[in-house]
Amino acid sequence: MKQVNLFGNEFKQDESEKKYSSKIEAPIYEPKNTKPHILELCDKEKTRRLLRDIDNSNLPDHEKIFLIDAARRHNVFNYEKIADYYAHSSKEMQELMERSALVIIDFEKAIQLGYVKLCEEIRTQYLEEYGE
Repeated sequence: MKQVNLFGNEFKQDESEKKYSSKIEAPIYEPKNTKPHILELCDKEKTRRLLRDIDNSNLPDHEKIFLIDAARRHNVFNYEKIADYYAHSSKEMQELMERSALVIIDFEKAIQLGYVKLCEEIRTQYLEEYGE
């Protein structure tokens, strides 16, 4: 794909300035010795503010319900603490955390659940454009 600047001049990629590698390795995480409290796993402050504003609004119920669902997108997950929590949890909790993609332990299972599909599509597109 050719890129041009505001004046129509073509950008030329300097091979010595390649900043990214196509080599991908999964990180290996070593869990801590203590299980964090469940309330440490997710920051819901912005969500709570939005929910309060929605609740105090004069909107019809069906619009409030939609906005409540959307507000939950603003929860901020602490994945390091989630990994620690996972390491010290019951088998049932671990399986449900995996199904929610809070952790990815088994790459093959992640593919089956559809979490790796986008990464593979991006990889395929990259290889079509740049080779390697």
